[in-house]
Amino acid sequence: MCLVTLAYECHPNYRLVLAANRDEYYERPTEAAHFWTSCPSVLAGRDLEMLGTWMGITSTGRLAALTNYRDPSSQILSAKSRGFLVSNFLCNTESPKEYMLEVVNNRTFYNGFNLLVGDLKSLVYFNKLSASAEVLKPGIYGLSNHFLNTPWPKVQKSKEALANYLAKQPFLKPHSLFEILADIEQAQDRDLPETGLSQERERLLSSIFIPGTDYGTRSSTVILIDRHNHVIFTERSFIKSQEHLSEVSYEFNLI
Repeated sequence: MCLVTLAYECHPNYRLVLAANRDEYYERPTEAAHFWTSCPSVLAGRDLEMLGTWMGITSTGRLAALTNYRDPSSQILSAKSRGFLVSNFLCNTESPKEYMLEVVNNRTFYNGFNLLVGDLKSLVYFNKLSASAEVLKPGIYGLSNHFLNTPWPKVQKSKEALANYLAKQPFLKPHSLFEILADIEQAQDRDLPETGLSQERERLLSSIFIPGTDYGTRSSTVILIDRHNHVIFTERSFIKSQEHLSEVSYEFNLI
């Protein structure tokens, strides 16, 4: 997943508002979000190549999301799959702080990553290059393939769009959040980050929604958790560009 925009404990009617795009090669096999038979409380998509996931929530309110940290020069050839950082949290019972301590201690086994894990009591963030995890305060956050709130154009744009929407609406609709996630406008060349990729590639990856030919946005996900612990989880999957493949939606009350 390459963009996560979220509002945490800063809306009068919602504990959490999350809108995210997962970017991946189109050929990589993937299952749409569903409740897993192997861990029935987990609602998440699944990467069928490594069997982990990029984001999910449980019926008890555990939440996790991951993005890669973009640094082509520091790749580990025998690294563990980062998708297990998400699924391991969702399928277990440690508190977010306890789990992140384990992740911090084992971070060298993985290529660069950003990880968010939380429950109804706290939300914790960690980047592999950081010295320690950070317990997030209420606010609006954006995360792509660098650090939390790094002001890349797509991060700034999606945060501003989310903040504007939340300021106007007491009750939220997934459709409006999908509109934020569907923005294909690329950044100006002068605003592109420098992460070791070519300028052409940086330009392609600079939009909120990436309409690539071999690589692009595979799915968009919206999660709403209101003050009564009612969850709306909606995911749209795509083939290429913005050709709509499927949509799944779940509603449930946290246990």
